[in-house]
Amino acid sequence: MKKKLRIGILGISGRMGRMLFEMVNERNDIVLSGVTERKDHEWVGKDLGELIEGKKNKIIVSSNLIDIISDIDVVIDFTSPQNTIETSELIAQARIAHVIGTTGFNARQIKKINLASRHATIVKAGNMSLGINLIAQITEKISSILNDEFDIEILDYHHNQKLDSPSGTSIMLGESAAKGRKVKLDKVSDFRTYNSLSKRKKGDIGFTSIRGGDIIGEHEVIFAGLGERIVIRHIASNRLIFARGAIKAALWCKDKKAGLYDMDDVLKL
Repeated sequence: MKKKLRIGILGISGRMGRMLFEMVNERNDIVLSGVTERKDHEWVGKDLGELIEGKKNKIIVSSNLIDIISDIDVVIDFTSPQNTIETSELIAQARIAHVIGTTGFNARQIKKINLASRHATIVKAGNMSLGINLIAQITEKISSILNDEFDIEILDYHHNQKLDSPSGTSIMLGESAAKGRKVKLDKVSDFRTYNSLSKRKKGDIGFTSIRGGDIIGEHEVIFAGLGERIVIRHIASNRLIFARGAIKAALWCKDKKAGLYDMDDVLKL
């Protein structure tokens, strides 16, 4: 019998944690082997099945990844930058794969992930949906064709509880646009504020974030020239697209060499 891939989920009580729980249970090629939550969370020490479905499944919510890591092949992580960094070293030491859907990392934290990828297979993506990754490819292509007479503006819309702004997906799209123009994003980023009195600098890539209600996620890339605009838009209407992408990434990690990968690798884009 073919061995099932053993999945661990960090932050199981969150939106993505619950969605991943449901998706893992629907498949017969993977199995949920362990879950975690923060130390002070009310779920810690309790049976996960009883908490979510009202019937025990013998998976106890842990506050310490060390307690469950020996039973896991791949960790799926949609938590917070601090938590992801704190656990990435342990995951790398255990030589298991790490699928990172967390966003909002600073430069120092990204450097730590890069170091961890020397010892573990890591898939890190600002967005794990097929649609967004296709748009990133299209954005790079259009950006490489149009010159800086076209301004580039990237908009993201999310629910009012989202912490990072602009979103990780916006940064991902910005990097695609910058790559198309053969420039570094940190040299041309324009995070404008509403009370700014300065004019837009030619060649800059602008970012605007909107936070409100229960918006799951919408992104636009606007190429605005004189007399015409090109607008690319993606709307996420269900978080299943992110969970589906994360599981696809987890399965892809099997037997891959240590290194830092993204969804382009997973989706063969």
